[in-house]
Amino acid sequence: MNALILIDLQNDFLPGGALAVPRGDEVLPLANRLQPFFPLVVATQDWHPPDHSSFASQHANHRVGDTIDIDGVAQVMWPDHCVQNSKGAELAASLQTHSLTKVFPKGTDRRLDSYSGFFDNGGVHTTGLGDYLKQNNVTETYILGLATDYCVRATALDSCRLGFRTWLIQDACRGVELQPGDCAAAIAEMERAGVQRVTSDQWLA
Repeated sequence: MNALILIDLQNDFLPGGALAVPRGDEVLPLANRLQPFFPLVVATQDWHPPDHSSFASQHANHRVGDTIDIDGVAQVMWPDHCVQNSKGAELAASLQTHSLTKVFPKGTDRRLDSYSGFFDNGGVHTTGLGDYLKQNNVTETYILGLATDYCVRATALDSCRLGFRTWLIQDACRGVELQPGDCAAAIAEMERAGVQRVTSDQWLA
């Protein structure tokens, strides 16, 4: 069975949000268009405590974009975003949610970020997404959302590692690009791991 995974389609990642992904809002119509064609649709949701360690505000002498070591894991410093129970953490208002069977919160541990929809960045704690997909006899995952070079990338890589045939719906993703070329590098890494690329039009055809 196929599953569509919607990655972090939340207010803070959209234009005007605390960590806006350029043109991130362009993903939403595609997400809505694709949902009816999948028997299972799930979403991930950044859900950070207000003192999360990925927030630059929690580290003296560090700025947004810096990378530091936290318990042996490299962590990019971000602006405060997707704080639990805030407007910014909510799924986008224009995202159709009636097809969603489950939403998986991530990044809930203040010490560990969680780019992947499956595991935290240390690879220690699971969100439950992998077990849920397997319990529902999913064999192929189709991934879209925000952002290509972070959470989409990490989710796709873990999807492959867990044995799912994994597809990136490339036109339905947008990236942060802290450095020019980050998205291209992320896509190349995904392809090397076995992720296949498809466009929304190709899938619908």
